[in-house]
Amino acid sequence: MPELLKADGVRVRFRTSGLVNALLKGIADPYIDAVMRVSFGLRQGETFGLVGESGSGKTTLGRAIIGLARAQEGSIAFEGQELVGLKDAQYRGVRRNIAMMFQDPIASLSPRKTVRNAIAEPFRIHGIAKDLGEEARRLLRLVGLHEGFLGAYPHQLSGGQARRVGVARALALEPRVIIADEPTAGLDVSVQGEILNLMNRLQRELGLSYLIITHNLPVVRHVSDRLAIMYLGRFVETGATKDIFAKPAHPYTLGLLAAVPEPDPDKRRDKLELEGEIPSLMNRPRGCEFHTRCPFAQAKCRETAPEHRKVAEGRWASCHYPFPDPADARPVGPAAA
Repeated sequence: MPELLKADGVRVRFRTSGLVNALLKGIADPYIDAVMRVSFGLRQGETFGLVGESGSGKTTLGRAIIGLARAQEGSIAFEGQELVGLKDAQYRGVRRNIAMMFQDPIASLSPRKTVRNAIAEPFRIHGIAKDLGEEARRLLRLVGLHEGFLGAYPHQLSGGQARRVGVARALALEPRVIIADEPTAGLDVSVQGEILNLMNRLQRELGLSYLIITHNLPVVRHVSDRLAIMYLGRFVETGATKDIFAKPAHPYTLGLLAAVPEPDPDKRRDKLELEGEIPSLMNRPRGCEFHTRCPFAQAKCRETAPEHRKVAEGRWASCHYPFPDPADARPVGPAAA
């Protein structure tokens, strides 16, 4: 199946110092790299997950796709149309096909606008002449809310209700791709299930493709088809979700899976725990950037950056010593250096 959305070697940088200040302080490269040359494809009707700790670059990548952050290198194409380098006015057509659900469901809604106005806003921005009241009612019904919510303000909504309004607004222009940033964040477990079921139903009925950004591994395990694990702006492992959960190839992936609560105390004892702090983007470690937290690190890891290479059919990992089965891996420790 052809890829609907394709990213190739995407790099997103942010300036940390002004030009004059950088010259005075002798800073040769006054930037930080939030996203480092990542590549992936999203097919029609597929769900692709981006997983990583806070600050790993997941949201920045999502914002770069929709034009809210600028990619300095690489390519982002939707149905073959290159998006990198488009001006804001040119992005208007793209945003009819790619919508975004923002992380905080209530904060993403204007406190001065009713639900009706929030849902109708995309039609006004794009100059689409429709009966906005009827469209707002239709979209509310689509996400399981009664039209009585049309006059409500964001502060009158629960987290789950606000999330449903966000879904309705994202669906307004009938997009083909929805970027969902932490779609279940801050919601009770039961409400999380309702939102995920809603998104699955809409995907089946409307043929939507999802890019889901999350750190919630149980969620992404049940809703995504393929998965990318991000660390310091790079993809360290990519592949089919079921394969990654069954046999992670990268130590960082193994550590993330180990952090998922396990009710069986016997299974908790031998799990790998990630230690140490995430390095600063302004002071990236030499070699493999994960080696400062990796219990399997060897001398080569401290000196040479690994390539993102194929380790199995449909699987790629950025590791010098990827393991096919976590049970075969043993911490090497400092002595290996």
